[in-house]
Amino acid sequence: MSIQDRTARQAGLLYLLIVLIAPYRLIYVPGALFVSGNTAATVANIAAHETLFRFGLAADLACGVLMAFVVLALYRLLGDVDRRHGLAMLLLGGALVPALYFFNLINDAAALLLIHGGDALTAFDPAQRAALAMLFLRLHGQAVGAAELLWGLWLFPLALLVLRSGFLPRLFGYALILNGLAYVIQSFAWALRPDWQDTLSSLLGPLQFVEVLFMLWLLVLGARRSFRRTKAPSVTPTGT
Repeated sequence: MSIQDRTARQAGLLYLLIVLIAPYRLIYVPGALFVSGNTAATVANIAAHETLFRFGLAADLACGVLMAFVVLALYRLLGDVDRRHGLAMLLLGGALVPALYFFNLINDAAALLLIHGGDALTAFDPAQRAALAMLFLRLHGQAVGAAELLWGLWLFPLALLVLRSGFLPRLFGYALILNGLAYVIQSFAWALRPDWQDTLSSLLGPLQFVEVLFMLWLLVLGARRSFRRTKAPSVTPTGT
C-alpha cells in the first residue's frame, strides 16, 4: 500500500468517526430530551439525564478535533495538487469548522450551569433560569444553521482538488460541489427564510450523503491512479 493510499484510508476512517458521532448531539439528544414547546419538561429531562446530555458535549468536542485531523489528512493527500485550493480547504474545513464546534459548546455548557443554579445565579428564580437555559439550547440550534455555510464552503476547494487529482473519481468532485451547494442554500434559508427550512431539508438532504459515499470510498478503496481510465497510446505499425 502506497503512502498516498494509506493517507486516503486514514482520512476515510476519521471521516467515518465524525459521521458516527455527530448525529448524537445533533439528532439523538434533542429527540430524547427536548420537549417542543415545554421548557419545564426539557429542563427536567436534562437534569434527570445529565450524563446523556454531557455525552452530547463530548460528541461535539470529538467532532471538532476529528474534523481538524480529517482536513489535515486530506491536505496531505491533495495539497500538492493545487496549493491554493489546499490552503482554502485547510482554512475553511480544518480551522473554521472546528472553531464553530468548540464555540457552540458554550451554549450547552451555559444551559447546564443555569439548570444547576448555584450561588452565582441566586438573582434568578428557577423559572427564569429555565427560560435562559432554553434560550442557550435554542442558540445551539441556531449556530448549527450558521455552521452549515462553512460545512458547504469547505467542500468546494475539496471538490476542485478531487477533480484535478488524477487518483480519485471525478464523479465525486462534481457530487461534492452539489453537496456543498445544498449546505450553503440551507444556511441562507436559515438566515433569510426559516419557513423554507423543512422543505429544503427534505429536497436537499439526499445530496448530503455524498460526503458519506466519498468517505467510504476513501476508507475502502483509497487513492490510486488506476481508478481513472487512461487512454492507451495508439501504436502505428511500421513496415518491415
